Amino acid sequence: MRKFEFPGRPVSVGSKGMVATSNPAAALAGLDVLHSGGNAVDAAVAVAAMLAVVEPTQTGIGGDCFVLLKKRGQPPVALNGAGWAPRCTSAAQLRQSGLTAISADNVHAVTVPGSVRAWELLLKDHGTKSFEELFGPAINAAEQGYLVTERLARDWARSAEKVSATPEAKEIFMPAGQSPAVGDRRFNAKLGSALRSIARDGADAFYEGWIAEDIVASLKHRGGVMELEDLAEYRPEYVQPISAEYRGYRLWECPPSGQGIVALQIASMLNSFDLSKYSALGTERFHLQGEISRIAYAERDAFLCDPTHHPLDVEQWLSAQRIAQLVARINWDRRIEDFRPAAGPEHKDTVFISVADADGTVVAFINSLFDDFGSGLVASDSGILLHNRGCGFSLEAGHPNEIAGRKRPMHTIIPALLTKGGEAVMSFGVTGGHYQPAGQLQVLSNIVDYGMSIQQAIEHPRMLARGDSFELESTVPESIWDGLRAKGHLPIAAVNPLGTCHAIWVDQARGVFLGGSDGRRDGMAIGF
Repeated sequence: MRKFEFPGRPVSVGSKGMVATSNPAAALAGLDVLHSGGNAVDAAVAVAAMLAVVEPTQTGIGGDCFVLLKKRGQPPVALNGAGWAPRCTSAAQLRQSGLTAISADNVHAVTVPGSVRAWELLLKDHGTKSFEELFGPAINAAEQGYLVTERLARDWARSAEKVSATPEAKEIFMPAGQSPAVGDRRFNAKLGSALRSIARDGADAFYEGWIAEDIVASLKHRGGVMELEDLAEYRPEYVQPISAEYRGYRLWECPPSGQGIVALQIASMLNSFDLSKYSALGTERFHLQGEISRIAYAERDAFLCDPTHHPLDVEQWLSAQRIAQLVARINWDRRIEDFRPAAGPEHKDTVFISVADADGTVVAFINSLFDDFGSGLVASDSGILLHNRGCGFSLEAGHPNEIAGRKRPMHTIIPALLTKGGEAVMSFGVTGGHYQPAGQLQVLSNIVDYGMSIQQAIEHPRMLARGDSFELESTVPESIWDGLRAKGHLPIAAVNPLGTCHAIWVDQARGVFLGGSDGRRDGMAIGF
């Protein structure tokens, strides 16, 4: 039980439906869908469309998505909505141009956006409503305006230079040369027109119609190589979800090229230890989870890629023998010294949507532009921010994740589901780029190992250990900082809050939903 005189949010409760996400207007849009008879999948798409308008720093229809869903009595379903690099992309040519990495604002960072076709496929197979029925709130927000929330205003100001760099972006996001304050109203009428076209004509309006022509022309204007065929031929795909046991539960993730397998490796390594013996807010726990994270991220950075271009043995990654070898590296008294610092750009901007309905369907849905405001490049006629997911590729010759045409990059965005006895008990996700696998296991461990409520687990102080970096939030006690230093770590203060989590716990016995939402962003969990 939390101490009510201390800052914190209450656990949200409901029995007929619940939505948890990072913006109140988006959460209410999803709840309205549930109220009107739509199911969890319908509500998730309505929320995603709304977030594409009201959280432009984090997401948009110019990005990618991944989805896990579980219906009562049926196995989990995974949908990969990640787009690919244009066919004419050449790593050799990029290296010859002088690039050693693909920067956030480079036109070659823009891969085909996968979200819209993924949303359509999801609705066709598992929903009950159409785009036209679900896009109304998003269209209204784009055309009539939406109010800027607190965290959004902060992130917008930090990206002011980025969205002032091109006339197309500046026109929409910095029209008076200033980022908005909390409570200011903002518009994107061009995006409203694009959403109207998609609502009327379906995903083909985006991938084969005037929107596709606008995206390709806008990228070619800046030296891009995307062609209309790259968009028209793209299809999302259902994939076989992967899982691992954790303390009597089963944790489900989407398979590579996403980094969900990293979360499963962390869970499998943690199973070797009884975390409950150590304080939830103590040096021993932070050291152990930090070292396990460092090991798992090193595996990821060396091997994770699009398996259709390079074989990747999931069973071997998660085998008992492999997990035992990795765990054997851990020293309780000292950090592992022989890690190379992990390479790759920082990318911490994503939205997560959790929805549950009265029929027993639970959805974990994640949508992203990759960076704050994605690439910063806007399609001139449709007002669509284009993501920079290509930053996730390597330019190292021969690396499994080396960029290539029609290849998907290593993806950081990972939805998660937890089941017990074959039924869903939690839909959750932790945004924050690299942080997501470590963050998922910190939240999960808070609940399973330490008995925290879903809201307490989300609010608990966080860390991110990766390579030679060990970031701590400012809420971590000084005693842990000192304890980590004594073990050879060099902890630093996280510049940003480490990720944001939104989650729904399903109490099957009572038929009750318990929701949690992260105060590190502006969102809410709400049920009825």
